[in-house]
Amino acid sequence: MAAFSAAFFLGFAPVFGKLAITQGFSPFAVVALRTGIAACVLFLVIAIFYRKYLYIFPVGLIGCILAGVINGLGSLLYYLALARLHASVGQLLYSLYPFFVALWLILDHQPPTRLTFFRIFLATVAVLLLTSIQDNLTDPTGVLLMIGAALLYAMHLPINQRVLYEVPAPTVALYTLLSMSAVVVPAYLIFDRAWPVTSTPWLPIFGLTFVTVFSRIALFMGVKKIGGMQTAILGLAELLIAILFSHIWLGENLSLLQWLGAIGLGLSLLLVMFENIPAPNHSKTTGWLSWIRAPDLPKDIFGPYE
Repeated sequence: MAAFSAAFFLGFAPVFGKLAITQGFSPFAVVALRTGIAACVLFLVIAIFYRKYLYIFPVGLIGCILAGVINGLGSLLYYLALARLHASVGQLLYSLYPFFVALWLILDHQPPTRLTFFRIFLATVAVLLLTSIQDNLTDPTGVLLMIGAALLYAMHLPINQRVLYEVPAPTVALYTLLSMSAVVVPAYLIFDRAWPVTSTPWLPIFGLTFVTVFSRIALFMGVKKIGGMQTAILGLAELLIAILFSHIWLGENLSLLQWLGAIGLGLSLLLVMFENIPAPNHSKTTGWLSWIRAPDLPKDIFGPYE
């Protein structure tokens, strides 16, 4: 439910992002405002009401910083691509990220199950159908930027999965968002600095901030419970949300083949009920992320909220 909730919220991100860009915000401004405001809101809430979530062991903090920097760079690519593509098409291409998650997990000695491989294959066929554009007006640069964003987003999930073995989801969400802000805000100040006119509506930015905060916490709760691979595949549900509301709010339409792809994607999501998801191996000492390990900590350091 946490992973699916994250997908639900994230499905609104390309819609709100595209609205903000078309109404006068630059891509750099959108990603800087959305990430910076979300990080500040989450920090204030945790610092005032849930101070125990501020604790994190040093190697875990380094892991969050690494994941945040990678995801921050991916966010820049994502919104630069969104300025060139339709929101629905952009999200369709972004939905290739489970492929890359599988690659990173294999390198970390966590190979997916056969059913997971089948679901990835089914989801890939669905995405190919969903990206069947008849007018061939898709921007090649936008496509490459979006695939790059998917690659980087996929990389940050296994890194945070390692940290989440020992750290609560709100803590990981906070330090990952703060690290993302440390990348995207300077990028805006260095490369852009464009500011919309006074009459530009801020509602899409506020909507984007809201879904960022809640999706991040839900995302890492899902990764903590079922791992990065299953969370990534369930995360494809965000594609269906993006398609629906891109049609309602942005007037974007899909062809018959694209709707068939949406059905195939839904089937891939439903097959999660038959997955045999192993418990996370907290003692794993191999793989490219094996250095992200907690020191010996008291078992009750986070209380009942662990």
